[in-house]
Amino acid sequence: MTDQDHQSSNTVWHQPTVTRSRREQKSGHKSTIIWFTGLSGSGKSTLAHAVEEALHQRGANTFVFDGDNVRHGLCGDLGFSENDRTENIRRVGQMAKLFVESGVIALTAFISPFQVDRRRVRMMVDNDNDFLEVYCQCPLEVCENRDVKGLYQRARKGEIPDFTGISSPYEEPENAELIVDTAKLGIEESVAEVMAMLQSRGIFDAPDGSG
Repeated sequence: MTDQDHQSSNTVWHQPTVTRSRREQKSGHKSTIIWFTGLSGSGKSTLAHAVEEALHQRGANTFVFDGDNVRHGLCGDLGFSENDRTENIRRVGQMAKLFVESGVIALTAFISPFQVDRRRVRMMVDNDNDFLEVYCQCPLEVCENRDVKGLYQRARKGEIPDFTGISSPYEEPENAELIVDTAKLGIEESVAEVMAMLQSRGIFDAPDGSG
């Protein structure tokens, strides 16, 4: 199923006068989606929020879509079957696209285990800089040792079906814009890598204005 299948009939797109470029000019930076993906416990949410803090201190307009948080509202009606996971990512992708149009840097922290779902979000946006995939690379055993929420232990006992890394696969990104080794790097180093990527992509200028 594609996003074409979700379009309502008898509707006509209304072209706004306040455009994305005008909003970006007001914000003082480009808008984009920073898509953090990785196993549960790989540090996606921690890194996403730390990067948002760094961006906020620079005066950027930001918002983090956190995997657990959206299931309290926007995606509260979805489970964790393959179809529900796909719909979860589709909804978040469409929301993140709206935030990009509003001139905001949208950060997402989702396991998003399937390549096809991440690719579908990438195809929703206009250019290569609109979707920046950041793979939080961390071995399964390290994620299990962290197991902050106790989910892996429950999954091993069979209490949580379709759990990524245990009873459901995780498909590693093949062409991520950035791979962060969250098993070895501290949070400050990880944030620095993401910020350097954003600067190199022209999302914002260097602190001294030379970028």
